[in-house]
Amino acid sequence: MPTSTHSILNFVSVLRDDFRDYAELCFERFGDRVKHWITLNEPWTYAVWGYDYGENAPGRCSLWKNRACKAGNSAVEPYIVAHHQLLSHAAAVDGQQKGLLGATLVTWWTEPYSSKTADIDAAKRVLDFIYGWFLDPLTYGDYPRTMRDYVKDRLPKFTKTQSEMLRGSLDFLGLNYYSSRYVKHVETQDPWRISYTSDLHADLLYENWEGQSIGPGGGVEWLRIAPFGIRYLLNYTKDNYKNPPIFITENGVASDDSEQYCDIINDTIRIEFYESHIGNVSKAIKEYNVSVEGFLAWSSVDTFEWSSGYTVRFGLAYIDFYRKNLTRIPKSSLEWLKGKLLGGDSASENCPPSFT
Repeated sequence: MPTSTHSILNFVSVLRDDFRDYAELCFERFGDRVKHWITLNEPWTYAVWGYDYGENAPGRCSLWKNRACKAGNSAVEPYIVAHHQLLSHAAAVDGQQKGLLGATLVTWWTEPYSSKTADIDAAKRVLDFIYGWFLDPLTYGDYPRTMRDYVKDRLPKFTKTQSEMLRGSLDFLGLNYYSSRYVKHVETQDPWRISYTSDLHADLLYENWEGQSIGPGGGVEWLRIAPFGIRYLLNYTKDNYKNPPIFITENGVASDDSEQYCDIINDTIRIEFYESHIGNVSKAIKEYNVSVEGFLAWSSVDTFEWSSGYTVRFGLAYIDFYRKNLTRIPKSSLEWLKGKLLGGDSASENCPPSFT
C-alpha cells in the first residue's frame, strides 16, 4: 500500500476510490491478456499483522501490545482496515472488466484442543475470525454471527447497498494454506487490554491436551506440516460457502538457509509435503466434489519472505543469493513435481556445484 494511505483516517476515506481507479486502469491496460484477477491477497495478514500485532507495515497497534508502535488501536483498527479492504474489492467488482474476479484468503485449519464443547466452539470461532471474516461478506454480505456477538459495536456494519455489492462477488476463491492449529478456549479477557487477538477468546497451539502434535516442523517456527488440514478446509468451504471455484494459490514448506547445500537441493521434505498435500486435494475433489480448479506451489524459486527475509527457502528452485548472477538450480522437488504432472521420471538425488 502507498505510504499516504497508512493514516487510518486517510485509509478509510481514500482507499476505495483509489483502488477502483487502480483496478480500472489494470482492466484497461491488461484486460486483453489477463482473464483472472485477484483483488485482495491475504487481507487478514495485512489487517492483523499491520494493525493488531504492529509487526508488519504500517506498524500500528496499541502500545501495550508492541512498544515499537507509535500509534494505533488493536481493538478497533484491524476491523476498520478489513472492512475497507472488502469495500475496495466491491468497488473493483463494480468496474468494467470482462475476466473473472476473485480474492485470495489465508487461514489455518483449526482442530479442537480437547473434546470439551468450549474447545469445539472455539475452533469454529477462530475459523470464523480468520476465514469467515472475509468469506462470509463475500458470499453472504455480512460478517459471521460469532464476530458480531463477540466484537459487538467495534465491528463495522455494512449498509444495505454495500452488503448487496459484496454478496456473491467472487467468481473464484484463491486459497493459501500452509498449516493447522489446535484451538483451546480462553474464558477471560482483560478489559484494559482488548485487541483482535483477545477477541478470539482462544489460544492457538501446536499440541492438544494429550500432547499430540498437529504435525512435524516445516522449516519455520509457525509451520507445522498437517496435510489433512487442506482437505478438511476444502470440504468445509464447499459445505459453508456454496462450493465456489477454488484455486489453491499458495501451498509450500520451507528449508532453513543454514542447512547444508546438498540437503537444500535434495529436498525430500518438500517432495513428501507436496505428495501428501496434493493427495489430500485429490481426495477433496474425487470424494467430496470440491470445485478445485488449480494448484500453485509456493514458490517457484527461493524468494524474500515477509517475516523471514532470505533466511528460509520455500522454492522449487534454489537461488544462489551469495553471488551477483543469482544462479538458479532446480531442486529434487521440482523434478518430482514435473514428473507428477507430466507423467515423467521421478526425482533422483543430485548435488550440482553451488558456485559459492
